[in-house]
Amino acid sequence: MADVLSQNEIDALLSALSAGDLKPEEVQKEEEKQKVKKYDFKTPQKFSKEHIRTLELIHDNFARITSNYLTGQIRKNTKVKIETLEQLTYEEFIHSIPNPTVLTVFKMPPLNGSVLLELNPQFTFQVIDILLGGTGDRRHVNKEFTDIDKNIIRQIASGIIANMKLAWEDVLEVVPELETIETNPAINQTLAPNEPVALITLSVELGKTTTFINLCIPYLSIEKVIDKLVVQYWFQPDNDSALDESKEKMKKSLDSVEVDLAVELGKTHVSVEDFLRLNTGDVIKLDERYNSPVKVIIENEECYFAKPGVVGKNMGVAILDIIDKDVDNYE
Repeated sequence: MADVLSQNEIDALLSALSAGDLKPEEVQKEEEKQKVKKYDFKTPQKFSKEHIRTLELIHDNFARITSNYLTGQIRKNTKVKIETLEQLTYEEFIHSIPNPTVLTVFKMPPLNGSVLLELNPQFTFQVIDILLGGTGDRRHVNKEFTDIDKNIIRQIASGIIANMKLAWEDVLEVVPELETIETNPAINQTLAPNEPVALITLSVELGKTTTFINLCIPYLSIEKVIDKLVVQYWFQPDNDSALDESKEKMKKSLDSVEVDLAVELGKTHVSVEDFLRLNTGDVIKLDERYNSPVKVIIENEECYFAKPGVVGKNMGVAILDIIDKDVDNYE
């Protein structure tokens, strides 16, 4: 519904049109801009604002834990904090990171699939330099990673990933497991190019240098626990037995509820004249055959197909199939 203009706004609009300051085409274009909102179906927004906010809270805690871990490992004051958290596609993430880099692939059961941790080469060589006795003040190192470099950074990456367990404990009990480390991101084909991912960029302040770490969480990984990525969920009591008991009580309460049930043998159309002439013994022809399934109607909703018959001395029906209403609703 369009916004209602006040009298002052109407007078101002008419004055602008009469003076030539505003053209009718411009008003129409402005209205079209307000009515139409672009949406790219190739990159659907699967993460809601609430999910993004929850992921930000989780990994803000992860950043603090990682700061303490790195400070203890390299014996140098390190500060890690979240810079950005956005949704994009996996292809965009891969194209945004340098080559070579350190791309750590790991799992976090019960989450599905793999999660990616990208350690910027500048950060990686800075840490290696400090651990091997240097100062870590070199600004840029342009060389390939050796086997010694990979072994050193593998230990650091394992420690960073292990911090996920503590960061996620308020939401879910995860078990991080390092799978592999790649230095060429182009050969990593763990996800489809257009798969939505949450990209968390963390800045690492080490001495006078600031570098970056990227954490890529695919939507597929958290899809089955997406309902837990709500802040209110954290404050719910973790009592599964009480929840099951409440569900059972609700089911028992519903068992005693009475509903109207009817069986429709068929339909027909008669004129008022024929209706007034009906007498005892007259036969009314229906639109269904005698051996066709009948419909069971519950509270004015068609729910089942059934077969009519006799149960003892009473008439009854045997349920044959469920009428799927969802298909009609989605069409």
